[in-house]
Amino acid sequence: MTVRRRRLAIVVLAALLLLSRTPSVPAAAAGAPQSRPSRIVSLIPAVTEMLFVIGAGPHVVAVSSFDEYPPQVKLLPRVGALLDPDLERILSLRPDLVVVYESQSDLRRQLERAGVPMYIYKHAGLPDVLETMQAVGTRIGRGPEAAAAITQVQDHLARIRARVQSLPRARTLLVFSRDALTLRGIYASGGVGFLNDMLNVAGGDNVFGDITRQSVQATTELILARQPDVIVEFRSGALSDGLRAKEVAAWGALAAVPAVRNRRIAILTDQRTVVPGPRVAEGTELIARIVHPEAFTK
Repeated sequence: MTVRRRRLAIVVLAALLLLSRTPSVPAAAAGAPQSRPSRIVSLIPAVTEMLFVIGAGPHVVAVSSFDEYPPQVKLLPRVGALLDPDLERILSLRPDLVVVYESQSDLRRQLERAGVPMYIYKHAGLPDVLETMQAVGTRIGRGPEAAAAITQVQDHLARIRARVQSLPRARTLLVFSRDALTLRGIYASGGVGFLNDMLNVAGGDNVFGDITRQSVQATTELILARQPDVIVEFRSGALSDGLRAKEVAAWGALAAVPAVRNRRIAILTDQRTVVPGPRVAEGTELIARIVHPEAFTK
C-alpha cells in the first residue's frame, strides 16, 4: 500500500468511525437563507462537489487534500483535511465561510475565535446526502439550485431501483480497507451508512447489515461464516491491470466463499462510490452493475 493510499484509508476509516446516524446538519448550522458567501473553503470533498453543482464553484477558494472533483479543484490551494487542517493557511485566504466536519472541534473553536462563519457537516446515510445538499444550498442562498440537483439524484436512484426490484437480492460484502495483497486488516461496511444504503438501492443485501455500525473489522473466519455472493472493494486511485489481478487473487485463500468460487469480486476505484455527494446515484449504479449485471444488459 502506498503512503497516499494508506493515508487515505486512515482518513476514510476515521471519518466512518466518527460519524453517527443523526440528522445531517444541526439546526444552528443550516439556519435560514443567508447572503451568498464569496470566499468558501471546503474541507469535505462531498460538500465541494455540492457547491460546484449548485453554482457556487467560482466562490470556492480552497479545498481539502483529498478533493479531486470537479477538475477545477486541482487548481485550488489545499488546506489539509479531517485530521490535519491547516488553520494558518485557511485564515490567510480570508474566507467568509469554512465547511468543516462536526468532529473537528479544535478547528471549530479556533475559527469561532477568529470570527469566521462555518458550515458544520455530518452525515451517515444516503438520505442525509440529499438533506445536506439542500442545507448547503439554503446556507449559501442557493436553495432552488440545490432542490433541482436533488431531484436529478432522486430520479436516477429511482431508475436503479426499478431495474433491480424484481431480481433476487445478492448477499454482498463491501470492503473499504485491507492490507495490500493480503486478507489482513479488512474493514467492511456495517449496516449503517451511505455505502450500506447504496447497496440496498442497488439490489444487494449487506452481509454485515445486522451490525449497526459504520464499519466492521472483518476477519477471514467472519467472512467465511457470512458467505457473501459478491465482494465489492473500494480503493482510491488507479490500479494497473496486473496489480488489480493480484489483489483479486488474494481472495483465493477463501475458496469456500461463493463470491470467490464464482469469481464475483470487483475492485472499484471510482470516487463516485465513496464520496457522498451529488454523484452518489452514479456511484450506486456502478455498484448495481456489479451486483446485478443482468439488469443493465437490456
